[in-house]
Amino acid sequence: MSWRQLMRHPSLVIGLFVALVFALLGLVSLWWTPFPIEQIAIARRFAGPSATHWLGTDHLGRDLLSLVMSGTLTSFMVAVLAVGIGIGIGVPMGLAAAAWGGMVEWVVLRFSDLTFAFPSVIVAILITTLMGPGEINAIVAIGIFNIPVFARVARGGALAIATLDYVAAARLAGLGNAAIAMRHLLPNIMSLIIVQGTIQLSLGILAEAGLSYVGLGTQPPGTSLGLMLRDAQSLFLIHPWLSVVPGLTIVFIVIALNIAGDGLRDAIDPRLRQEGLGHAAG
Repeated sequence: MSWRQLMRHPSLVIGLFVALVFALLGLVSLWWTPFPIEQIAIARRFAGPSATHWLGTDHLGRDLLSLVMSGTLTSFMVAVLAVGIGIGIGVPMGLAAAAWGGMVEWVVLRFSDLTFAFPSVIVAILITTLMGPGEINAIVAIGIFNIPVFARVARGGALAIATLDYVAAARLAGLGNAAIAMRHLLPNIMSLIIVQGTIQLSLGILAEAGLSYVGLGTQPPGTSLGLMLRDAQSLFLIHPWLSVVPGLTIVFIVIALNIAGDGLRDAIDPRLRQEGLGHAAG
């Protein structure tokens, strides 16, 4: 499918555009922000939006736009790496379950059931509490719960492919399960993995914000959107703008990614919702 065909889906275009704008805003913060995020100036705290500070300043006089840029980068980095963990471990597990079946499939499904049996946020909080707060531990905690998601999605998609004639022909030609999984199953479920990855990316950003909000994610002097919300919570009634800015940023990013995921699913294969996700739930 060409880019021109993908761009015919308005939801994909809008969602992808908004998500990319925020992602680029975060990437720019690696080299430049209007003000250093660690620059504290008590004299200018609680300043409203102006030509100097486009979004105003926080309770320490730090520039809100600079904090949003750096916080967006942190949120995206944590979510992307967590999704990478889920894909890197979960997809091979799902392919193995579909290709080998039997005991391998049973183990993969029971692992998924065990993981899904506990609320993800609660267990993520437990993991970061035991391992200590910080971005790395947040990535590990979120990534663990991406593993069974991608394992089930990969298994469901692979099972639909495994019944096709050319896969049977490959077995008759002497290809083993590993070769069939890599040559025939994986390439044909990549669209399903990409769509699910977009959805998990938005959930990862929410999870990172939640962990940072309760003090188990990003730690000062770093910043994230969830950490900005935590810092502003006691000032909401007096200075609501400090909470509105990071809160709306999270909302816009998550909505944009979900819209992009829905549009991507419909663009690649409108049957993915009915077929792929149906198999994943089985």
